Amino acid sequence: MRSFGQDIDKSHSLSWTLIKNLLPYLGEFKGRVVFALIFMILAKVSTIILPFFLKEIVDLLGDNSSNSPSKLALNSPAWLLTPFALVLAYGFFRFINVFFGEIRDTLFSKVTERAMRRVGLRVFQHLHALDINFHLNRRTGGLSRDIERGTQGISFLMRFMVFNIIPTLIEISLVIMILLTGYGVEFGLVTFLSVVLYITYSVVATNWRNKFIRAANDADSNSSSRAIDSLLNYETVKYFTNEQFESNRYDRGLIEWENAKQKNRRSLLVLNTGQALIISSAITVMMSMAVFKVQSGEITVGDFVLINAFMMQLFMPLNFLGFVYREIKVALVNIEQMFDLLSRKGEVVDAPTAEALSLKSGEIIFESVNFSYQKQRSIIKDFDITISSGQKLAIVGTSGSGKSTLVKLLFRFYDPNSGRILIDGQDISKVTQQSLRENIGIVPQDTVLFNDTLFENIRYGLPSASDAEVRKAIGLAHLTQFIERLPEKENTHVGERGLKLSGGERQRVAIARTILKRPPIMVFDEATSSLDSQSEQSVLSALNEISKDVTTVVIAHRLSTIIDADMILVLEQGEMLEQGTHQQLLNKKGKYAALWQAQQKDNNT
Repeated sequence: MRSFGQDIDKSHSLSWTLIKNLLPYLGEFKGRVVFALIFMILAKVSTIILPFFLKEIVDLLGDNSSNSPSKLALNSPAWLLTPFALVLAYGFFRFINVFFGEIRDTLFSKVTERAMRRVGLRVFQHLHALDINFHLNRRTGGLSRDIERGTQGISFLMRFMVFNIIPTLIEISLVIMILLTGYGVEFGLVTFLSVVLYITYSVVATNWRNKFIRAANDADSNSSSRAIDSLLNYETVKYFTNEQFESNRYDRGLIEWENAKQKNRRSLLVLNTGQALIISSAITVMMSMAVFKVQSGEITVGDFVLINAFMMQLFMPLNFLGFVYREIKVALVNIEQMFDLLSRKGEVVDAPTAEALSLKSGEIIFESVNFSYQKQRSIIKDFDITISSGQKLAIVGTSGSGKSTLVKLLFRFYDPNSGRILIDGQDISKVTQQSLRENIGIVPQDTVLFNDTLFENIRYGLPSASDAEVRKAIGLAHLTQFIERLPEKENTHVGERGLKLSGGERQRVAIARTILKRPPIMVFDEATSSLDSQSEQSVLSALNEISKDVTTVVIAHRLSTIIDADMILVLEQGEMLEQGTHQQLLNKKGKYAALWQAQQKDNNT
């Protein structure tokens, strides 16, 4: 079990890490930060001056402060002017205090907003840089909430650490010094001890509360993940009429969140009550001492008001400092997950000396490749093949034979356990992942589209493409007639994950994307599996046209689509069982011939 001390150590470590990461964002706008600090100091100076105006006003107006050095005769014309002048000055400095604070916040807002933008972008880019294993195991809803809370936490920390904690500590120090020098050691000592006691209690109690905050955040992320996962799988829920099951499961998550929030609220009660007791006790002691001195004639009623104003002025920011410290600890807890994300390293990374892939002819070599997702289960075993430049290689086999895994290895979503993959003699593990994938196009078996227009989803294959180039790709993918039938034509929104389109329509969009990209290496993973026979033949004709002189890898279930392949591989449990052209494999009367006969029989029935 983790100890209380370990929690504090972790918190301190995270705090320093955070501060170190925030400094570059402060340095980006040095001028704004300096001017914001100047206005912060001016605002604090005006705050300290205010109680002195109150003291003078009370002494001037009071009948029982005859020993006041500021006392004027009631029949003096100056009596009519001076109190009003002091009141005007008091009002002016109170306005200046607020005005300078607003200027400070306005100047610094660009710094905090830019930091949120930079950090948010950094996390987004980092998530895209992580390997496929991370994304297969992620919880989208929880991840989204972690990032949202983390960026908001950074905004809070930057504002309040710079403009609330430091100024409040300065103000506390000035007030203690004024009370100490102007009214006696006992006033300064009581103030100092109450401040120390307040801060100590706040730190200890807030650290104790962290476990309740974490529990509430975890429950919040879990319930959000369940809700989003259920909504993303809306159709599946409907197919199995599991709306009530999903509601019950979501409600269980909300119950956990409710209980965690209640524990968190009770812990806040303990913290706030303790802080209020310390503040009330300190003010009571200070006011009692001030009353005694007024009665003994050592100080004026104005001094009593000044001490009271200083105590209120001291404990208001101190109470706010307690709130800020609590919120800072909450923010630190909130950004833990985000910093964990940023510290997470992907299993597939570019080598330090990686260079861009220099593609000349597009020759692909799998050299003694072995791969397994789990140690107990080997997927690819001693796989060797050379795909010559411009050659069309087809891979067939039963489900689970490793066909799609070869594609993932080629795209370097995973690295082989042993062996290597070469493109034009270059080991793909030693080139940059971006340059590798820029040179390979794919039509995947399961096409997922963005919640955007049909036109922009096709343009995604080459974002820099002109409208004319996109329309040409649409024509080659035989999408023109389909688009013309739509009410909004190419501006039709496809819905989340493209679910407004059928499987075949989504697949043709994927084909159009790849046609638009025109890469030197093409991969078709069951590219026509969702098309009808007529559409399949027309699309295959287009694919054959654009893949001329291009190295092509085709994973096929329908053997009729690959009879023109230069080479066909038959995989069985990750091993190459047969190899040859369509006719050569039929002549062997082996696995391929059996698959062909079975499909021909199905087509005839």
